[in-house]
Amino acid sequence: MLGNLYDQALTGERCWIRYDDGSVQGLPVHSWLLGGRRVDKAFDQAVLDLCSGPTIDLGCGPGRFVAHLTKLGIPALGVDQSQTAVELARRSGAPALRRDVFERLPGTGRWGTVLLADGNVGLGGDPTRVLRRAGELMRAGGRCIAEFDPTISGVQSRWVRLESSKTVGPWFRWASVGIDCAKHLAEDVGLVVSAVMPVGNRVLASLAAA
Repeated sequence: MLGNLYDQALTGERCWIRYDDGSVQGLPVHSWLLGGRRVDKAFDQAVLDLCSGPTIDLGCGPGRFVAHLTKLGIPALGVDQSQTAVELARRSGAPALRRDVFERLPGTGRWGTVLLADGNVGLGGDPTRVLRRAGELMRAGGRCIAEFDPTISGVQSRWVRLESSKTVGPWFRWASVGIDCAKHLAEDVGLVVSAVMPVGNRVLASLAAA
């Protein structure tokens, strides 16, 4: 979905995100890499503290959360479509699988925590489909820890692409999802928002089976 530029960004090439309205935003790769320049340590720690039981990280990237959980002795698995991301995750000690999150995954229906950090609730531009998938993966009594956007209202689904000074990637769908719509999105897929936790200028929500 993201194209080869995402892989190149993970190995050091400077890339950015271009939106279909022409606006541009930096790609914060340094904050995803284990051992990279952590710009939001409080957020990462809050995510880790909320993970309970076996955890699956959808769109894990280089696997920083899975690596930390594994070191703590918590069973965890990262899932990502990027081969480079999966290789980096595995090198850091994080079990990771190269696969689309909507394909068959190990442990379906048995995960204690399903993690959707770094905006991954907006995968494919369809947060309803993403949260429904999270519900399928969770065990009874499990929960989904999802990051929402506290700065917008509703769901903003649009076309985006990655660019560098040398290359332009393909357009793909992505959604920014406001925390104000977490409740009704959860209800649409049989989940309920059990807690909302602001962390600095970001926000996490815990979603459980209704």
